[in-house]
Amino acid sequence: MSAARPGPAASAALRRLRSAAGNGGSRSQGTAGIPRRSRRRKSVAIAYEPGQGERAEPRRPRWEPRDWREQLERIREMRRSRDAPVDEMGVQKCYDSGAPPQVMRYQVLLALMLSSQTKDQVTSAAMLRLRQHGLTVDTVLQMDDETLGQIIYPVGFWRNKVKYIKQTTAILKQKYGGDIPSTVEELVQLPGVGPKMAHLAMHIAWDSVAGIAVDTHVHRISNRLKWVKKETKHPEETRVALEDWLPRDLWKEINWLLVGFGQQTCLPVNPRCSQCLNQDICPAAKRH
Repeated sequence: MSAARPGPAASAALRRLRSAAGNGGSRSQGTAGIPRRSRRRKSVAIAYEPGQGERAEPRRPRWEPRDWREQLERIREMRRSRDAPVDEMGVQKCYDSGAPPQVMRYQVLLALMLSSQTKDQVTSAAMLRLRQHGLTVDTVLQMDDETLGQIIYPVGFWRNKVKYIKQTTAILKQKYGGDIPSTVEELVQLPGVGPKMAHLAMHIAWDSVAGIAVDTHVHRISNRLKWVKKETKHPEETRVALEDWLPRDLWKEINWLLVGFGQQTCLPVNPRCSQCLNQDICPAAKRH
């Protein structure tokens, strides 16, 4: 006999053998044991149900993209020099780091609002001009629309942004005491503030990670690398798809990495695949 503990079926068999041996193997004892054998056999299946013993089936692993860890490490290597436009003139470089925290947070939000559909260089220049006029909630509220428009021009959709900046600044003054909201849910309620801006505001202004900030670069590259289970059409779809599998400790880093990578290598048109370290493991490389 083995020293290991027998399973349910083996235990039942041992008991039957011992019982038969103890009674001289009589036919009457064997006949009396038939109903018990039937009940014992029915219980065997229980041992193999999920979560029962060593034979339980392992839980199905959550989906994740093929080669994504290696692709990520190679993107980190390509971004090591930190010399993309987002590194030198991104929103994190546009606010006055010496300003009071409340003013700093307001400047971060305004930089994000200006950055929509606008190159980092143009956003940075507009923010510098605004700061030269004293960029606070009160100074913007006192500024007429024409002056504000002249200062922020030529950011994309500058006329709409004048309107949104004025409306949002008034709300901040009346509802938040001049500060900005501290949740994504409240931020996206502000005129001219979308999900990407809200998540970046949480990252930069509040040092809090509530989700992944997905812009056009993150959206494009995630689809090219097949980091989404199925193709997504809009950045919000991509955000949801990424957050479903990407480890949370990477949520803040991923925007910075992919934006710079998209500005320098994985371009919207004519991506520089020959210069990309991922060319041998990128599903899209052969098509460009």
